[in-house]
Amino acid sequence: MFSDPEQNILQLGLMPGMSVADVGAGSGFYSIAAAKAVGEKGKVYAIDVQKDLLSRLKKEAGRLRIHNIEVVWGNAEKPQGIPLRENMIDAAVVANILFHTPDRETLIYETKRLLKPNGRVLFVEWVDSFGGMGPQPEYIISPDKAKSLFEQAGFVFERRMGAGAHHYGIIFSKK
Repeated sequence: MFSDPEQNILQLGLMPGMSVADVGAGSGFYSIAAAKAVGEKGKVYAIDVQKDLLSRLKKEAGRLRIHNIEVVWGNAEKPQGIPLRENMIDAAVVANILFHTPDRETLIYETKRLLKPNGRVLFVEWVDSFGGMGPQPEYIISPDKAKSLFEQAGFVFERRMGAGAHHYGIIFSKK
Protein backbone atom coordinates (compact mmCIF):
# COMPACT_ATOMS: atom_id res chain seq x y z
CA MET A 1 0.00 0.00 0.00
CA PHE A 2 1.27 3.47 -0.85
CA SER A 3 -0.10 5.15 2.26
CA ASP A 4 -1.01 3.71 5.65
CA PRO A 5 -4.32 5.21 6.86
CA GLU A 6 -3.95 3.83 10.40
CA GLN A 7 -0.48 5.37 10.82
CA ASN A 8 -1.65 8.65 9.30
CA ILE A 9 -4.75 8.77 11.53
CA LEU A 10 -2.50 8.42 14.59
CA GLN A 11 -0.99 11.80 13.66
CA LEU A 12 -4.37 13.46 14.15
CA GLY A 13 -4.50 12.63 17.85
CA LEU A 14 -8.04 11.29 17.89
CA MET A 15 -9.49 10.31 21.25
CA PRO A 16 -12.29 7.90 22.17
CA GLY A 17 -15.68 9.56 21.80
CA MET A 18 -14.67 12.09 19.14
CA SER A 19 -16.58 12.68 15.93
CA VAL A 20 -14.79 12.62 12.57
CA ALA A 21 -15.79 13.45 8.99
CA ASP A 22 -14.04 11.59 6.20
CA VAL A 23 -14.69 13.98 3.33
CA GLY A 24 -14.54 12.07 0.06
CA ALA A 25 -14.37 8.75 1.89
CA GLY A 26 -14.11 6.66 -1.28
CA SER A 27 -13.18 3.09 -0.39
CA GLY A 28 -13.26 3.96 3.32
CA PHE A 29 -9.74 3.10 4.46
CA TYR A 30 -9.53 6.32 6.48
CA SER A 31 -13.09 5.95 7.79
CA ILE A 32 -12.27 2.49 9.15
CA ALA A 33 -8.99 3.67 10.71
CA ALA A 34 -10.73 6.67 12.30
CA ALA A 35 -13.60 4.49 13.58
CA LYS A 36 -11.10 2.27 15.40
CA ALA A 37 -9.36 5.34 16.86
CA VAL A 38 -12.53 6.98 18.25
CA GLY A 39 -13.99 3.74 19.58
CA GLU A 40 -17.59 2.69 20.15
CA LYS A 41 -18.60 6.01 21.68
CA GLY A 42 -17.13 7.96 18.79
CA LYS A 43 -18.67 8.54 15.38
CA VAL A 44 -17.29 8.68 11.85
CA TYR A 45 -19.25 10.27 9.05
CA ALA A 46 -18.04 8.75 5.78
CA ILE A 47 -19.05 11.33 3.18
CA ASP A 48 -19.00 10.71 -0.55
CA VAL A 49 -20.95 11.60 -3.66
CA GLN A 50 -20.68 8.05 -5.05
CA LYS A 51 -23.46 5.95 -3.53
CA ASP A 52 -21.94 2.65 -4.68
CA LEU A 53 -18.74 3.36 -2.73
CA LEU A 54 -20.77 4.20 0.36
CA SER A 55 -22.70 0.92 0.02
CA ARG A 56 -19.46 -1.04 -0.21
CA LEU A 57 -18.03 0.79 2.80
CA LYS A 58 -21.16 0.05 4.84
CA LYS A 59 -20.86 -3.67 3.99
CA GLU A 60 -17.15 -3.73 4.80
CA ALA A 61 -17.70 -2.00 8.14
CA GLY A 62 -20.38 -4.57 8.97
CA ARG A 63 -18.07 -7.41 8.01
CA LEU A 64 -15.41 -5.95 10.32
CA ARG A 65 -18.01 -5.43 13.09
CA ILE A 66 -17.40 -1.68 13.11
CA HIS A 67 -20.67 0.01 14.02
CA ASN A 68 -19.69 3.66 14.51
CA ILE A 69 -19.48 4.64 10.84
CA GLU A 70 -22.42 6.48 9.32
CA VAL A 71 -22.34 6.75 5.54
CA VAL A 72 -23.48 10.15 4.29
CA TRP A 73 -24.29 10.91 0.69
CA GLY A 74 -23.17 14.46 0.03
CA ASN A 75 -21.41 16.69 -2.45
CA ALA A 76 -18.53 18.55 -0.82
CA GLU A 77 -18.11 20.67 -3.94
CA LYS A 78 -21.39 22.48 -3.32
CA PRO A 79 -22.00 24.96 -0.50
CA GLN A 80 -24.12 23.15 2.12
CA GLY A 81 -23.70 20.05 -0.06
CA ILE A 82 -22.92 17.86 2.94
CA PRO A 83 -26.12 17.29 4.93
CA LEU A 84 -24.53 17.75 8.35
CA ARG A 85 -24.82 20.81 10.57
CA GLU A 86 -22.12 23.37 11.24
CA ASN A 87 -19.58 22.96 14.04
CA MET A 88 -20.51 19.35 14.80
CA ILE A 89 -17.31 17.39 14.30
CA ASP A 90 -14.00 17.31 16.14
CA ALA A 91 -11.76 16.33 13.23
CA ALA A 92 -11.83 15.75 9.49
CA VAL A 93 -9.89 13.75 6.95
CA VAL A 94 -9.40 15.00 3.40
CA ALA A 95 -7.30 12.29 1.75
CA ASN A 96 -6.45 11.71 -1.90
CA ILE A 97 -9.38 13.72 -3.20
CA LEU A 98 -8.32 17.31 -3.76
CA PHE A 99 -6.24 16.55 -6.87
CA HIS A 100 -9.37 15.56 -8.82
CA THR A 101 -11.73 18.12 -7.31
CA PRO A 102 -12.61 20.97 -9.69
CA ASP A 103 -13.93 23.22 -6.89
CA ARG A 104 -11.20 22.83 -4.27
CA GLU A 105 -12.13 25.99 -2.38
CA THR A 106 -15.72 24.89 -1.77
CA LEU A 107 -14.58 21.45 -0.58
CA ILE A 108 -12.22 23.08 1.92
CA TYR A 109 -14.91 25.53 3.11
CA GLU A 110 -17.45 22.69 3.47
CA THR A 111 -14.93 20.81 5.61
CA LYS A 112 -14.39 23.94 7.71
CA ARG A 113 -18.16 24.43 8.10
CA LEU A 114 -18.50 21.01 9.74
CA LEU A 115 -15.61 21.45 12.18
CA LYS A 116 -15.95 22.72 15.71
CA PRO A 117 -13.69 25.63 16.67
CA ASN A 118 -10.13 24.30 17.11
CA GLY A 119 -11.10 21.20 15.10
CA ARG A 120 -8.29 19.63 13.12
CA VAL A 121 -7.92 18.36 9.56
CA LEU A 122 -5.66 15.60 8.34
CA PHE A 123 -4.92 16.44 4.72
CA VAL A 124 -3.20 13.70 2.67
CA GLU A 125 -2.31 14.01 -0.99
CA TRP A 126 -0.10 12.47 -3.67
CA VAL A 127 3.40 13.87 -3.91
CA ASP A 128 4.01 12.48 -7.39
CA SER A 129 2.61 10.41 -10.22
CA PHE A 130 4.01 6.96 -9.63
CA GLY A 131 3.84 4.53 -12.54
CA GLY A 132 0.31 5.60 -13.40
CA MET A 133 -0.95 4.98 -9.85
CA GLY A 134 -1.15 8.61 -8.81
CA PRO A 135 -2.70 11.57 -10.56
CA GLN A 136 -1.36 12.91 -13.82
CA PRO A 137 1.55 15.30 -13.12
CA GLU A 138 -0.52 18.38 -14.00
CA TYR A 139 -3.05 17.52 -11.26
CA ILE A 140 -0.59 17.07 -8.42
CA ILE A 141 -1.07 19.61 -5.64
CA SER A 142 2.19 20.64 -4.03
CA PRO A 143 2.38 20.97 -0.25
CA ASP A 144 2.85 24.74 -0.66
CA LYS A 145 -0.29 24.99 -2.82
CA ALA A 146 -2.29 22.91 -0.32
CA LYS A 147 -1.07 25.07 2.56
CA SER A 148 -2.09 28.19 0.65
CA LEU A 149 -5.58 26.83 -0.16
CA PHE A 150 -6.28 25.89 3.45
CA GLU A 151 -4.87 29.11 4.88
CA GLN A 152 -6.99 31.16 2.45
CA ALA A 153 -10.01 29.37 3.91
CA GLY A 154 -8.97 30.43 7.42
CA PHE A 155 -7.19 27.28 8.58
CA VAL A 156 -3.98 27.42 10.56
CA PHE A 157 -1.03 25.29 9.49
CA GLU A 158 0.13 23.05 12.34
CA ARG A 159 2.69 20.74 10.77
CA ARG A 160 3.68 18.67 7.80
CA MET A 161 4.16 14.92 8.12
CA GLY A 162 5.23 11.95 6.08
CA ALA A 163 2.24 9.97 4.87
CA GLY A 164 3.77 7.16 2.85
CA ALA A 165 6.19 6.66 0.00
CA HIS A 166 4.16 8.70 -2.49
CA HIS A 167 2.06 10.92 -0.23
CA TYR A 168 2.50 13.84 2.12
CA GLY A 169 0.31 14.94 4.97
CA ILE A 170 -0.46 18.24 6.62
CA ILE A 171 -2.37 18.89 9.85
CA PHE A 172 -4.42 22.09 9.90
CA SER A 173 -6.66 23.50 12.61
CA LYS A 174 -9.76 25.67 12.49
CA LYS A 175 -9.51 28.83 14.52
